[in-house]
Amino acid sequence: MPDAALPDAAPPAAAPPPIQAEQERPRDILAVSHVTRYRYAGPVRLGPHRLMLRPRDSHDMRLLSASLTLSPPGRLHWGHDVFSNSIAIAEFSDPVTELVIRSDLVVERFGADRPVRDIADEIAPAARDWPFVYSEDDSTDLGAQRNPQYADPKGRLLAWAQGFVAGNPTPTLGLLLDINASIQKGFFYRAREEAGTQTPLETLALGAGTCRDFAVLMIETCRAMGFGARLASGYLNVPPAALVNGAGSTHAWCEIYLPGPGWIAFDPTNGRMGGRDLIRVATVRDMHQAAPVSGSFTGRPTDFLGMEVSVSVTEAPPG
Repeated sequence: MPDAALPDAAPPAAAPPPIQAEQERPRDILAVSHVTRYRYAGPVRLGPHRLMLRPRDSHDMRLLSASLTLSPPGRLHWGHDVFSNSIAIAEFSDPVTELVIRSDLVVERFGADRPVRDIADEIAPAARDWPFVYSEDDSTDLGAQRNPQYADPKGRLLAWAQGFVAGNPTPTLGLLLDINASIQKGFFYRAREEAGTQTPLETLALGAGTCRDFAVLMIETCRAMGFGARLASGYLNVPPAALVNGAGSTHAWCEIYLPGPGWIAFDPTNGRMGGRDLIRVATVRDMHQAAPVSGSFTGRPTDFLGMEVSVSVTEAPPG
């Protein structure tokens, strides 16, 4: 039996605005292929290899598929590092003259980069101007990500950063954007295949470096100013006709923690803020923790002939 109408019932409340459906948000389907090849002059025995090649799902990125192929085949053990990045340990039994590690991913990137004004409005009022003080909880949890990792006894990084300070106080986001843009405009990008990272002072003196050098320079500069900062590694999607550095290889950038919006991606290699074209695989405190592939072999030093890395990122149609 239907309910009788109430004679003095209040009119129904207006329905809340609909939440934007997932399928309506801007999105890209991206296929990533990352191949690492080691060559040896004679049969060598491989030690365990640590692989950090699998991204984590988040509100802005979904992992649709992932495959990891080893040649020769090996045994994989999966786990997480101290930062909760996904880690695989590969073990091999037979001597080899070549090792090929291939990672194939399909990821879905959601949303568009937020306008600068929107992010500025999201910053907690107490942190909108620099210098500011993190809350006790934030300061504790950021921990070592606020502490410089490289020696700078004469304070050259902080002195360099002071050139971007418009006043006391100065807008926090504007300060970070100026440092980010200055590295892209004032430093020469130079690809470097050999392993390792320049110190921030070396990059500052040379005025040149790779994406990992620029990321470390901005991270250490921001830490010297009191910010929480971490390194992000992964891949760079290059839209058609875009002029960017760092494509065709793994990519590194930095993330700065701001109360309110949280971790904000800055890519000083290309002077960009936001992560729409960045495919994040891992976040770490220091660059040495971000190697996609690391391992060892037992043999003569002359047995190692070299390593080749190839990366491709292509857009794929949905489905």
